[in-house]
Amino acid sequence: MVTLLLAIIYLAFVSLGLPDSVLGATWPIMVKDLNVQISYMGITSIIISVGTIISSLVSVKLIKKIGTGLVTAISVSLTAIAMLGFAFSNSFWLICIFSIPYGIGAGAVDTALNNYVALHYSSRHMSWLHCCWGVGASLGPYIMGIALGLGKSWQFGYGALSTIQFVLSLIIFSTLFLWKKQNKDNKQEKINSSFTSAIKIKGVAFAIIAFFAYCAFETTAGLWASTYLVKSFNVKAETATLFASFFYLGITLGRFICGFVSDKLGDKNMIRVGSVIIALGIILLVLPLKTHIPSLIGLVILGIGGAPIYPCIMHSTPLTFGEENSQIIMGMQTASAYMGSTVMPPIFGLLAQHVTVKLFPYFILALIVVMILCNECLNKITTNKSLLKTL
Repeated sequence: MVTLLLAIIYLAFVSLGLPDSVLGATWPIMVKDLNVQISYMGITSIIISVGTIISSLVSVKLIKKIGTGLVTAISVSLTAIAMLGFAFSNSFWLICIFSIPYGIGAGAVDTALNNYVALHYSSRHMSWLHCCWGVGASLGPYIMGIALGLGKSWQFGYGALSTIQFVLSLIIFSTLFLWKKQNKDNKQEKINSSFTSAIKIKGVAFAIIAFFAYCAFETTAGLWASTYLVKSFNVKAETATLFASFFYLGITLGRFICGFVSDKLGDKNMIRVGSVIIALGIILLVLPLKTHIPSLIGLVILGIGGAPIYPCIMHSTPLTFGEENSQIIMGMQTASAYMGSTVMPPIFGLLAQHVTVKLFPYFILALIVVMILCNECLNKITTNKSLLKTL
């Protein structure tokens, strides 16, 4: 039963990633049909992000009342409804309306499942959980590409994604009894749902800033890497785009590999190893060489280095702050993660436009330095707690 439940949780995270990269991949086609400017995607992205942030923060109260399983099932259903809405949309304002359930569903399932896996499973499963997100994020554009290749519309592609999401939600609804069996200790009743008490816990601010910085790094690197390669090294646009996709592939494969070693090395060491690998990738990006090959390799290394950081910080949250506080703190971490992903890439865009795009490696380096400093402060808090227990 435990193995079956874990498979359901993995499927839920595939569903979380499934629509995430489709909008950006399909937007150039959608723009023509919707008769809007290409910049309007920013409006849609902000609506999705706001919904995600809000649901991340309020999900703790829902989980305490109805449990993680039901919250997950409802959240996947909301994303299915959103995709179905996209499938029937022929105007931009409809896309905006259906972006609301999309964002709400994504934030709730992200927060709920991260905490559930952190409480009930080892670090390796957290790495593989986020690997499943990468699988979903890769499959989404692939499914849309098949639909477009067959001469169908982007609405048809979203309809196909919606069908998959509805099937996944039905599977989760039909297996809710597994969640109840796993939760015999009734941990959801012990959940602290008070933001005022949670924010006062020592180290919470470091955890929030660390997530903000890491996710800002990941999104900025993914969105601006190809532009940096083209403008700084005269790399062909097709090559730059290909290696930008390899950045995300590096994250996905890296998380799969991390699952085999994370239990042995531990969350703290995995984060440190990932940070060192990211530093190596940044060095390759700024080497003053005539060839652009080191920069291309560096981009892939950035993805591999980033692989363990998000899942390992998440998995260490119950240990750092206590199981009763982990759910609400994870909601705050998830919200800060989406804020970082939403706010920082446009800020770098302004720097690239008004100063130079060559600031790219230094910008992401600054974000990683902030993440490392905050994470090491968290490590000291955990160490001090352990010492107190032994006295």
